[in-house]
Amino acid sequence: MKYVAKNTVVCGLAAGAFLCVAACSPRHVPSLTLDDMVSDRVTLDGVLIKCNAHPATMNSDSDCLTARVAIERLAKAHELGEQTKHAEEFERIREQLRLSQDKVRSQHEAAQKVDPYNLPLVPEDSSPASGPATGQSTPPSEGPLPMMGQTKP
Repeated sequence: MKYVAKNTVVCGLAAGAFLCVAACSPRHVPSLTLDDMVSDRVTLDGVLIKCNAHPATMNSDSDCLTARVAIERLAKAHELGEQTKHAEEFERIREQLRLSQDKVRSQHEAAQKVDPYNLPLVPEDSSPASGPATGQSTPPSEGPLPMMGQTKP
């Protein structure tokens, strides 16, 4: 019976030691996903600082690789945002230029346009007319002119 009690105590101590070792070991932290790093810039900066402090583990650590991919995606998103902003600014300036050119063109056309309703009926000459002073025309001496196809008798 001494053997069984001694065996039970040894097994109990071994199980207790195993539990202590298992409880004291650091917990495994799951790797961060790419979306987690892109959405949380503080975590991304922390991972990058850790990776830059230990460059030997940078190539093998999945968090470091994920952080590098997240940085590339953020840079591309920023670049696309800048391109969009420049394109919008270009379109706004182009529209302003088009409107100003249209305004100048319409003013130029309005200045050159002739209004037939405001034109004088008779051209104004400063020299006197070459007809009789009474303003009546002289009748033809031969009579009315023959029409085309008619002959004189």
